[in-house]
Amino acid sequence: MDPLEMLAAEVYGDVAVTEVLRPAAVLPEEAARVVLVELAYRDVRSGGCWASSPTLWQRYDRPWNGAGMSSPGDAELLGSLQVSYGSPTRYAITVYRATITTVGTGYGWTVEGLCDEALGYGGYSLAACPRADLKPPPKPFRMGA
Repeated sequence: MDPLEMLAAEVYGDVAVTEVLRPAAVLPEEAARVVLVELAYRDVRSGGCWASSPTLWQRYDRPWNGAGMSSPGDAELLGSLQVSYGSPTRYAITVYRATITTVGTGYGWTVEGLCDEALGYGGYSLAACPRADLKPPPKPFRMGA
């Protein structure tokens, strides 16, 4: 584990692995819609293992069983994906960071495995998912040459 990952583990507690996806994975519109429907269908509050919001998708080991099904109870967070809706195009979803907790690594989860499960609902894997188009930075502005 490099020093930055060790610092993140100290700050975030139970984080075992955090990986910035470069270039970021981009789910096209149709696949993005299917993934959102599937994540909602598999919501932790209704018997599934995913908690999703417009910026974060979290994978738990079991459905939430806390008070009123509104808290994790004894469900353990395995990993999370940081996402951005509407980027780079209006209805696309960009996945740019994946985190696996120490509990998740204990269960055998990897960054690729977590991404593959979520992206798989839309028919993609991390390896096959389109990637963000990285353009080189602009040349620096120079006064009179």
